[in-house]
Amino acid sequence: MGMDAYRFSISWSRIFPNGTRDINQEGIDHYNKLINALLAKGIEPYVTLYHWDLPQALEDKKDFATYAEICFQKFGDRVKHWITFNEPHTFAMMGYDLGLEAPGRCSVCGNGNSATEPYIVAHNVLISHAIVADVYRKKYKKIQGGSIGMSLDVMWFEPATSSKEDIEATHRALDFQLGWFLDPLIFGDYPTSMRSRVGNRLPKFSKSQASLLKGSLDFVGINHYTTFYAFNIPRSSYHDYIADSGVFTFPFNGTNFIGEKANSIWLYIVPHGMRNTMNYIKHTYGNPIVIVTENGMDDPNDPLISIKDALKDEKRIKYHNDYLINLQASITEDGCNVQGYFVWSLLDNWEWQSGFTSRFGLYFIDYKDNLKRYPKHSVEWFKNFLKST
Repeated sequence: MGMDAYRFSISWSRIFPNGTRDINQEGIDHYNKLINALLAKGIEPYVTLYHWDLPQALEDKKDFATYAEICFQKFGDRVKHWITFNEPHTFAMMGYDLGLEAPGRCSVCGNGNSATEPYIVAHNVLISHAIVADVYRKKYKKIQGGSIGMSLDVMWFEPATSSKEDIEATHRALDFQLGWFLDPLIFGDYPTSMRSRVGNRLPKFSKSQASLLKGSLDFVGINHYTTFYAFNIPRSSYHDYIADSGVFTFPFNGTNFIGEKANSIWLYIVPHGMRNTMNYIKHTYGNPIVIVTENGMDDPNDPLISIKDALKDEKRIKYHNDYLINLQASITEDGCNVQGYFVWSLLDNWEWQSGFTSRFGLYFIDYKDNLKRYPKHSVEWFKNFLKST
């Protein structure tokens, strides 16, 4: 296709099966083959250390730093770009507040505490990242050369109405999503709105932890797909992440949908949200280096249409064209420090709760015929796009 970088994740359990500290050489060999194959084609690997695949044995061990350092040792001579965690906001909220993703904990589920656990999980993620980034910089970065960051999921939000309450809710929505993680990583503490609304349920960083966190990113990974409206909701006696934020987000404001819908219930096509997101990061966080680590849209896996017709993904082509135009404008016109872009995704894949009903890939995967791959029209579009830039 002409792309010069490929992002993939290493599975923790392939390196340390069953939570033990005994290294699985087969796992090491597997990733060595992949990394070497990419480099042989002139493709730079960008490696995510944790993309949600956490067996219970490893959750109990809480040994992320050991795992990360083994990866630096085994692969760091060739891998120059590391992402510690993918979308911690999503797995902290969905896994420990709403209970909709692993490990399925929540107050309503009867096996967790939605008022405290999402914040504890996020806190541990941030400290884990800071420790790993410190180890990388002290022991490996000078020798191997490279960079380390974190990928954060970021919706853009627009006020549902012009009321002061909805405008303020929009700012809180960004604080409770992006700021929850990026504020500590840039400034050393959580956003003021989170401190005031969550209170003592929000863990505190020690001075040494805050110092370790502040500036622990070489780049900010941003996963951006869509934009929602933000509605203010009154405070209640119930406590969880959503109630604490005082924001309800939805793609419909009572009059209009915010954009055309893709397949996923949460994905509406709003290209200017990309430019707004980049500018918000620039102005709020001092224009750090940004790499867009995910951007894309999905079609339904419709069993009633032929493969030939499924390859005609003009909607996806328009999506990427319009989002990339806005990304380019944020760079050339607004001065945003964006230095990379990854499509989600190369191949149709298992899309979490949606399973195989959702197709994000540039390549169509035939699940009924030995996983054969067929390039969609967007593949040719990207080839031409890359040749022209």
